[in-house]
Amino acid sequence: MFLYLIDYLSSFSSSFLVFEYITLRAILSIITALIISLLIGPAIIRKFSLENISEVIREDGPESHLGKSGTPTMGGLLIIFSLMVSTLIWADLENKYILYLIFISLSFAIIGLIDDYQKLKRNKKGISAKQKIILQLISAGTLAIIMYNFLETPQEQQLIIPFFKDIIIDLGIFFIPFVILVIISTSNAVNLTDGLDGLAIMPIVLVSGAFGIFAYLSGNINFSEYLLIPYIKNSGEITIFIGAVVGSGLGFLWFNTYPAQVFMGDVGALSLGAALGLMSIIVRQEIVLIIMGGIFVIEALSVIIQVTSFKFRGKRVFLMAPFHHHFEQKGWAEPKVVVRFWIISFILILIGLATLKIR
Repeated sequence: MFLYLIDYLSSFSSSFLVFEYITLRAILSIITALIISLLIGPAIIRKFSLENISEVIREDGPESHLGKSGTPTMGGLLIIFSLMVSTLIWADLENKYILYLIFISLSFAIIGLIDDYQKLKRNKKGISAKQKIILQLISAGTLAIIMYNFLETPQEQQLIIPFFKDIIIDLGIFFIPFVILVIISTSNAVNLTDGLDGLAIMPIVLVSGAFGIFAYLSGNINFSEYLLIPYIKNSGEITIFIGAVVGSGLGFLWFNTYPAQVFMGDVGALSLGAALGLMSIIVRQEIVLIIMGGIFVIEALSVIIQVTSFKFRGKRVFLMAPFHHHFEQKGWAEPKVVVRFWIISFILILIGLATLKIR
């Protein structure tokens, strides 16, 4: 939105053209989203508390979590609001990748909002898993078809294998189901991770920031040729959206850190997870997402393993799933679990960034 004003003002002074630089707008996007979150956060938390919009605590969960009963939830609305406002201000709204990210974030936020509302008002378990998957398939499938129809270069549908410069798989029509798989799996993996104060939001911020680097480099033909990564024209613009994710995420963490004043809820976890998956798709680094988002992968796998083992063997592999609860049951304090998962996430991101040069 601001770019339209810049075009007008630049006719009076060329100094305003500095705002066209992606790096500057990304920084301003971070600052804007962060300030919005910090300013309106207390009012939203207070409003949710008065309306009794509070988290439903698992009865079979760790006993330490029982004290969290009554903590406001659906704090993801704070993230989405600050994210969208900052994006609308600083991003190029004619860029197709920005529009894709806005669509998937809002559509999955709506799915999460429906689920959170059901938990609060009708059914503690929310909408059924089948209903949730169907809604996710509709949203991700719609986007996948649109993206496929608007592909401009072969690079946009190629699967890149990290650490190998010559191994490239052309997905062709399979690009559509692949996009659906990445978005839905990432969204639900992030949702499963969101179980402790600050546990999910910090890895989201870190992984997003790393994808901001990938996006900026992929959108620059000189950098992409030097690093042997796909050149995706105009993909650098999503750095602005990513900056908004980072800013709004840090703003939310201010209130979500232990002991949390507000929880993210499905409205935040599902939407941010879907956005992460789409970021990786845009810059053609889906496998790198598995590396950098290793915490999300481990959490999702722990649930799959636990359910499968109990169904076929009648035995549990972990004391409790998702994986973070396993350590709580072993006696680890919640802040210790969270910070150690953050450290692991940071290390995995460094490995993911190393793929830029090690080929």
